[in-house]
Amino acid sequence: MPRARYQTLVDEFSHRIQSGELRPGAQLPTVRALMQRQGVALATAARVYRTLESAGLVVGEAGRGTFVRDTSLPRSHGPLAQQPGGGEGLVDLSFNYPALPGQAELLREGLRGLAGSGDLDALLHAAPQGGRPHERASAARHLRNRGIRVPADQVLIVNGAQQGLALAALALLRPGELLAVDALTYPGIRALAAAHRLELAALPLREGQTDLDALATLCRRRRVRAVYSMPTLHNPLGSVMGLAERQRLVALAERHELLIIEDGAYAFLAEPAPPPLFILAPRRCIYVSGLSKSVASGLRIGFVAAPPALVPALEQAQRASTWNTPSIAVALACRWIEAGTVDALEDAKRRDARQRQRLARRVLRGCRLSGHPGAYYLWLELPAELRAEQVVAELRQAGVLLSSAEPFAATAHVPQALRVALGSVPLDILELALGRVRAALQP
Repeated sequence: MPRARYQTLVDEFSHRIQSGELRPGAQLPTVRALMQRQGVALATAARVYRTLESAGLVVGEAGRGTFVRDTSLPRSHGPLAQQPGGGEGLVDLSFNYPALPGQAELLREGLRGLAGSGDLDALLHAAPQGGRPHERASAARHLRNRGIRVPADQVLIVNGAQQGLALAALALLRPGELLAVDALTYPGIRALAAAHRLELAALPLREGQTDLDALATLCRRRRVRAVYSMPTLHNPLGSVMGLAERQRLVALAERHELLIIEDGAYAFLAEPAPPPLFILAPRRCIYVSGLSKSVASGLRIGFVAAPPALVPALEQAQRASTWNTPSIAVALACRWIEAGTVDALEDAKRRDARQRQRLARRVLRGCRLSGHPGAYYLWLELPAELRAEQVVAELRQAGVLLSSAEPFAATAHVPQALRVALGSVPLDILELALGRVRAALQP
């Protein structure tokens, strides 16, 4: 069959999907039906679907057929080659959406299990703030994996870790109060500080660690209300705070009556690790984590562990914002926790992240890299003659999306560096994309 005919079919499907004529979830004809309808060979019909799938426009499921994907989602599976429709594929190394093969089938099985559960009607009703008692108990059991052992009534189930941070800001901080953060920090905390009109005080970093001398000086000079910390797998640097530094941070918090907001979103990847700050400061620390990285970003289930005295304020903040968490998603997450599915996924993703780190360090050998060997990201410092914005723009033209240091910088001084997310694309595509990153750094 002439290639033009094959390409015409690909372009027709691409246009119908991108225009919205074929909606996400729509089932396409079987390969054999397409062959008969278009009068083409079986191999040609199969090739059309393979090309659409490699472009991220459809997904094939064994025994079920081929379905239109939701192209509004940043799946980051597009190849570096030319995509149907004339646009160049973009490989997203700017965000992490870690997923493993077979998770879609896991979701299907989980939903079937929910459908067959006894009290399905309960899922149609709003849950109390923080979750139902048995669900909070499941969340508390999950947090034991991080070394946190608290009763269920000290744990809240929230709409992802980001909402957990938002509830801490809404419930426990007031506009104008001072929040200490690292000079390079998670962009989400910067956004929350702006939304809640908090003042940020940026702490210098020494070899990837919070400068605690600077925090002590700041506390002597000003009234600091809280400190935001990522002691286990700092984002973006990938560092892990040692036990002595954690103990000193807690001592400073006790001396100056600081609230500690501990972000453990990536902590599951760094095992073993020193105990969480929450264990060392159980009366003045809020611990926030979730399942977005360890299970799936679309699940939007987070957990907040808090001292008993702070739980009512956090529940009230949830009531004032989203009221509660979606019952079906919570029920699914709790079933996976109780069945050991979440533990298995965390184990698998720890192996996956280490494999990706080894690949990245091999391809980028000789570059100035920092990060944990189990993290889903790397920090890449640029040569003195390069500027991050220029490198990011050039790589975008080459089909690779990366983030500069700017979103992470809490000061006007922005390092010339890139944060390379490793968790969102297949390994073969990741290797090609990293090769382009390396090429962009060459003089």
